[in-house]
Amino acid sequence: MFDIRKGDCLVVVDVQNDFCPGGALGVAEGDQVVPVLNSLIKEFNDRDLPVVYTQDWHPQDHVSFVENGGIWPPHCVQGTKGANFHPDLVVSGEICRKGFLSDREAYSGFDGRIGEPDGPALDQWLKEKGVKRIYVGGLATDYCVRATVLDAIQCGFEVVLLTNGIRAVDVNEGDGDKAIAEMADAGALLIK
Repeated sequence: MFDIRKGDCLVVVDVQNDFCPGGALGVAEGDQVVPVLNSLIKEFNDRDLPVVYTQDWHPQDHVSFVENGGIWPPHCVQGTKGANFHPDLVVSGEICRKGFLSDREAYSGFDGRIGEPDGPALDQWLKEKGVKRIYVGGLATDYCVRATVLDAIQCGFEVVLLTNGIRAVDVNEGDGDKAIAEMADAGALLIK
């Protein structure tokens, strides 16, 4: 399939109900990333390689919500169905929650913590696992995927972007394409 090897980790970004069609902030065709990512999750599990799932985990009064001065409708509120992972997504790995502080945006998985809010930061956890390269897919291309990929590169990881395992919000037409170009320019390898 791919040249998956020791030192690799799969990072599944925010494949949550609120980001899928019908959700509070649904991404067009967002649910179509699920089968693509499930096949990679199986591949990583079969090779005993780590898989991490980022999860928006917002309090009711999160700064990103319109009523609190942000730009988004309330989404991925802690403990709600919208914050849950898509029901067809195979969840078999660690969960990295982000956006759990009411006064901080957190688009990147590298803003999150493994397990609980006082758990290790994603960067620290990956380095402790000996990870050198991450494969990234999920939602949404132009926000959380972009931020996670750019931060990963800044932290010294090689990044493989799964172009058929991402979908964009495209608030402005072409935002997704611009984000992909920006990630590639920063050094991400694009593969299908």
